[in-house]
Amino acid sequence: MTVQGSELLDRAKTWLAEDPDEETREELAALIDSGDLDALGERFAGTLQFGTAGLRGELGAGPTRMNRAVVIRAAAGLAAYLKAKGQTDGLVVIGYDARHKSADFARDTAAVMVGAGLRAAVLPRPLPTPVLAFAIRHLGAVAGVEVTASHNPPRDNGYKVYLGDGSQIVPPADAEIAAEIDAVASLHDVARPESGWEILGDEVLDAYLARTDAVLAADSPRTARTVYTAMHGVGKDTLLAAFARAGFPAPVLVPAQAEPDPDFPTVAFPNPEEPGAMDLSFATARAEATAPDLIIANDPDADRCAVAVPDAGADGGWRMLRGDEVGALLAAHLVERGARGVLAESIVSSSLLGRIAEAAGLPYEETLTGFKWIARVEGLRYGYEEALGYCVDPEGVRDKDGITAALLVTELASGLKERGRTLLDALDDLALAHGLHATDQLSVRVEDLSVIAAAMRRLREQPPTALAGLAVTRAEDLAAGAGGLPPTDGLRYTLEGARVIVRPSGTEPKLKCYLEVVVPVADRAGLPAARATAAELLAAVKRDLAAAAGI
Repeated sequence: MTVQGSELLDRAKTWLAEDPDEETREELAALIDSGDLDALGERFAGTLQFGTAGLRGELGAGPTRMNRAVVIRAAAGLAAYLKAKGQTDGLVVIGYDARHKSADFARDTAAVMVGAGLRAAVLPRPLPTPVLAFAIRHLGAVAGVEVTASHNPPRDNGYKVYLGDGSQIVPPADAEIAAEIDAVASLHDVARPESGWEILGDEVLDAYLARTDAVLAADSPRTARTVYTAMHGVGKDTLLAAFARAGFPAPVLVPAQAEPDPDFPTVAFPNPEEPGAMDLSFATARAEATAPDLIIANDPDADRCAVAVPDAGADGGWRMLRGDEVGALLAAHLVERGARGVLAESIVSSSLLGRIAEAAGLPYEETLTGFKWIARVEGLRYGYEEALGYCVDPEGVRDKDGITAALLVTELASGLKERGRTLLDALDDLALAHGLHATDQLSVRVEDLSVIAAAMRRLREQPPTALAGLAVTRAEDLAAGAGGLPPTDGLRYTLEGARVIVRPSGTEPKLKCYLEVVVPVADRAGLPAARATAAELLAAVKRDLAAAAGI
């Protein structure tokens, strides 16, 4: 055996001696006993990096996987960070989803906080992420932790950190917490008592549900009929309670996806945006004797909301709305209700929101990708991101919230229904008022992250001068900062009548390219031709961009 191999085995044995989880101990011991240096090398090739998204990765043994040893270190680092900031006896509230190991990770976090002299409170059971985001401010906590991997594959889990303002962390807090995690020498040094934290009752959930009253107009119609899928996640009970409280007809459930199941057996990926994920929802809607007005889908931790509508021209009679379409509809609905304050979105979302804000005389802001940035906009009234995330009640939840977004879009659909109109009619109205804003995405999932780095390098070294025959009028490297935004790994191309942004995903092994074209529309009769033109342009931009990036 080489010296390197011997050192690798020694590191693995040291880790094994500290691992508190019997399952991952057995997994690691088997690799050590078999001398599988390739597998060990992969698991000990550094550590799972803590960033603004916290931790997210595949479950398994070793420092590059999500496991109890990694989570205990992360919790100890967070506790040390809070104490260094003077929060020596503050409350940390902890939520978790229904994924494999989530309850264990939540319990470990609570134990570490109590062992460090802080107070800890754990939500009573797996609940939507927005309930945790709400609970932080409601309970006056100094921080919050949500154990979730959102819509990642079944083998993953994650660890999301909020500070006392109820927003996810941003730099430099992420680096400061990461430094404290790195300073944890041994798990044997981390106190983990067997008790001392509080298991919360339903009072926090009841308070969250009471807060949802603020989302809807007092006298709005509540007639829209919905089909709902929780996508094997934790959203069902909370959403049903919110809909019942609001007086909407009870949603028809997609039975095979209604209950939490960490294996997500009916979908390849538990993300409403992924091909096939909504098939059971469409089938359920088609089977209803009285046709529903819309389909609502949450992702597994219920912070995102997807919407589908009847469309005779679509395959199967139903069409998924893009996140940008829902984002614009909700904004226009709030404006029509007289909302005041800032409308905000991330730079990868449609520029239509800016047009809506301008027409309404409201302030508008763009931020970097992620609700950690959107939620921090001063004076925020509404924020959204194209990846199905909507913050419709920032005073209640300073994060995306799939439950309250579902309430608001169902209110909008109800009001339109009372006037003999639909969400598609409302989208036509927006196109006539502001031009047809059509968006699409080129998303490439990779096994080897070097493919993403190579594509970004190629685009930086040989930026395209035209896409789909449209001249690139401005090329910006967002790593240098642009438009007053903090630096981020991304590229933005402004074209004549179009815009493209390219960036690596922060939570998945994907390269994501966000495309938008704007086509003027003179009248309602011109809408079909405008949509055809937009579709052709988007397809051509996607094709040319893929060639330019070498993907």
